[in-house]
Amino acid sequence: MNAIACQVVAIEALTHVVSKVVLAPAAPVNFIAGQYLQLCLTATDKRPFSIASTPEQPLLELHIGAAAGDNWSGAALTHLQQQFAAGEPVQVEVGLGHAAWQANSDRPIVLLAGGTGFSYVHSIALAIAAAKKDIPVLLYWGVKSEDALYYQTELASWAASNRKYQVIPVVQEPSAQWQGRRGLVHEAVLQDIVSLEAYDIYMAGPFAMAGVAREAFIAQGGHREHMFADAFAYI
Repeated sequence: MNAIACQVVAIEALTHVVSKVVLAPAAPVNFIAGQYLQLCLTATDKRPFSIASTPEQPLLELHIGAAAGDNWSGAALTHLQQQFAAGEPVQVEVGLGHAAWQANSDRPIVLLAGGTGFSYVHSIALAIAAAKKDIPVLLYWGVKSEDALYYQTELASWAASNRKYQVIPVVQEPSAQWQGRRGLVHEAVLQDIVSLEAYDIYMAGPFAMAGVAREAFIAQGGHREHMFADAFAYI
């Protein structure tokens, strides 16, 4: 796949560990909501990141979590910051992955994200709304603590655009002030939906989460052919 040059337009903090990166491609790029890109640090060092924006938007948006000790994402973010400061472009390969939104399906949808896997479901959620799909869409977002939940105003606006759209944040280790759902995000899905047989399920997050969720969802009626996650290629 040929790489395309992108100018780094902006880098801003979404939380104390997650940064929003906005890229302007030198030429139009083609991808489907839910696909990812690879940031080419060198010709052989390429690091994948979900695209948080939709194909209709002219800029590419990434959400990169680089916690202390995360040298893998940290190196990618440092490269982006250096190129941004120098006014130099970065090279990316766009339109990768096999877990893109199945736009022709009219089945109800579960979007499941762990941490910065949110960028993947965010793209699909926006694409569903833009297509004016009038189907149930349940967006579950699991995080360790509630301060990791960003884009809450935007998510509220998305949910308000259709009475069948819902956002369910789930916090694993909440503070005493947290009034929402607690625990593991995939368990919230199991608690809410008696049978997953009718659903298309899209998920992104840690590989361990994807593996556990896949098996639990199959046990609760979900069909493997209606589950989509790029992690499945590795687990």
